[in-house]
Amino acid sequence: MTLNANLAFNVTERFLRYVTIDTQSDPESATVPSTEKQKNLGNLLVKELLEIGISDAHIDEYGYVYATIPSNTDKIVPVICFCSHMDTSPDCSGENVKPIIHQNYQGQDLVLPDDDTQVLKMSEHPDLRNQFGNDIITASGTTLLGADNKAGVAEIMDACYHLVNHPEIKHGDIRILFTPDEEIGRGVDKVDIEKLGAYAGYTIDGESAGNMENETFSADGAKLTIHGISAHPGFAKGNMESAIKIAGKIVAKLPLNLSPEGTDKMLGFVHPVGISGHVEQATIDFIIRDFEEEKLEDHAHVIRGIAVEVLKDYPNSSYTLQVKPQYRNMKSILDKHPQIVEYGMEAIKRAGMDAKLCSIRGGTDGSRLSFMGLPCPNIFAGEHAFHGKQEWVSVQDMQKAVETILHLCMIWEEKA
Repeated sequence: MTLNANLAFNVTERFLRYVTIDTQSDPESATVPSTEKQKNLGNLLVKELLEIGISDAHIDEYGYVYATIPSNTDKIVPVICFCSHMDTSPDCSGENVKPIIHQNYQGQDLVLPDDDTQVLKMSEHPDLRNQFGNDIITASGTTLLGADNKAGVAEIMDACYHLVNHPEIKHGDIRILFTPDEEIGRGVDKVDIEKLGAYAGYTIDGESAGNMENETFSADGAKLTIHGISAHPGFAKGNMESAIKIAGKIVAKLPLNLSPEGTDKMLGFVHPVGISGHVEQATIDFIIRDFEEEKLEDHAHVIRGIAVEVLKDYPNSSYTLQVKPQYRNMKSILDKHPQIVEYGMEAIKRAGMDAKLCSIRGGTDGSRLSFMGLPCPNIFAGEHAFHGKQEWVSVQDMQKAVETILHLCMIWEEKA
């Protein structure tokens, strides 16, 4: 079945509305969600879902939004779930976002008006080469845009509208899930898998139009604690061994070919993301990433080796390294359910794009959902340059994402 060519997309209007709501998550917070303001968007989404006619839409105490679009076919179709996250990254302000639409892009530099040092150049954003004639949405230069992942939220919401208002689009039961705190690695900590009751899931949280990701990093977090020797600085000669200076030397010895700034494609990395402490004790927080899970221990061993080497000059000091799993490469799960990815690729093709299967140098909610019993690849949302002031998305790519979701619903019904 083909889609009605005259679908009245409202994904742009939704997106422009959602990005003005500050939903930045906070890694230092112990609450769920980490920031109460994420519920402001969640409550709005519930209101809009109810207005669409989805009667069971609700937000729970943890800020998760759930909804169901009932089946409109006589076939028994596996339940599928579409998921996006509501929070934006702590790396860049999400307060007072002012979205701007640059219509009919023709390859020019896009200067953001509130900070003219923020300029989108095709040489630095190569996917702009695919956007000639399209309408590019950016922020104004002082904040991120929030396309990661409010583009995905808006796309799912627009698809919900069309599924309810176009009964000719046949589908089984469709579950909707919007999560908080994905950007700080807690996006599915409190998700109710039993409530979802889905066979397959799709996060809508990817980059270039036509891309689908079936593989993520495997991820660990590591905390290196250095135990130094404190002494009065006036009488420190021969006695003091500063944990702060030891930490600095360890960070300085991290190899470039095992650092984010020195790796790409399928290469993993060790990345110090925080350092704190005082003379007697200092800590370095690391994230460790690789597509091959067994290499995570090798990377942790590099940290240990550097610590041992540096501490040879500090005989009275010591270190401890704690490593904790964060998420794992979802490919090992998805390979057991090949039709989930196959149907996604077919949906992208039916929406008129070249489908490209990719690996993502990061993680999504789908990484952990896959290991919680909901196999969940990641489909493009059109977001680019996320977590920074030059973040952008195009109107046309968002519309293609909506079409992909609708085709995916139809394919599962057809194949049932």
